Amino acid sequence: MNLNLDDKYYLEGYQVIVGTDDAGRGCLLGPVFAAAVILPRDFHSPLIDDSKKLSPKKREEAFSIIVNHAVAYGVAYVDAEEIDSINILNASRLAMEKAIAKIDCQFDLVLTDAMKIKDYPKPVIDIIHGDALSQSIAAASILAKVSRDRYCEELDKKYPLYGIKKHKGYATKEHLEALKQYGPVKHLHRFSYAPVKACLTKKISLV
Repeated sequence: MNLNLDDKYYLEGYQVIVGTDDAGRGCLLGPVFAAAVILPRDFHSPLIDDSKKLSPKKREEAFSIIVNHAVAYGVAYVDAEEIDSINILNASRLAMEKAIAKIDCQFDLVLTDAMKIKDYPKPVIDIIHGDALSQSIAAASILAKVSRDRYCEELDKKYPLYGIKKHKGYATKEHLEALKQYGPVKHLHRFSYAPVKACLTKKISLV
């Protein structure tokens, strides 16, 4: 699919567009990451696509292309404890806002992947399946995903029993079995998520 939706907004008169997206919303542990990207208006790369459609190797290649060609970009995250406190939707929105705040140049439009951001000083358009339609949003999805995957690889060194490097925090069979065996870890797991909560309850009932 040609990710040319940005061109529509350029034709409407917008000059500088920020695309933003998040990664890790459905994970049982770790932060939710978000990225914001401004690409040059005439930039196009066949490697830039929805991060979920790319292999890890292709995502790494695309990550390098984006950071080397972007006019500006920012990456931010909200940790597991804050996710539990404000819920994952609000945490994802906050991570996007923090990523946009790292953009160090002027812009006049924000495109998000189906995330509403209210009371923002610039126009914000939330686009369903935006990472499959907008090159800017797709680029943000790649930066967010790769950044989170790298973060999870570091977490794996600290918590090797949970196999984080392999599943990146998602609710795989391996991760759920580790949760049942070892229990969730404070500051690491998202205790408001049902599979984590269930394992915690089980652990308490066995005491």
